[in-house]
Amino acid sequence: MRKDEAVRHFGTAAALAEALGIAPSSVSEWGEFVPRGRAYELQVLTGGVLRVDPAAYEKPEERA
Repeated sequence: MRKDEAVRHFGTAAALAEALGIAPSSVSEWGEFVPRGRAYELQVLTGGVLRVDPAAYEKPEERA
C-alpha cells in the first residue's frame, strides 16, 4: 500500500496518523510504502477500501 494512497484516503497525514493512533511524525518517517503491519491494519480499518498488495512487500528477487 502506497503512503500517498493512504494519506489521500484520510485527507491528511495527520488524519491518517490519528486513525492509527500514532504520532503524525511516525507517518512522515515512512518511505513510499506504508509499513506492512500498518497496511493490514488500514485494510481492516477501511473495510477493504484500502487494500494491501503483498507483492509490493516482496524483495525484488522474490518477484521473479
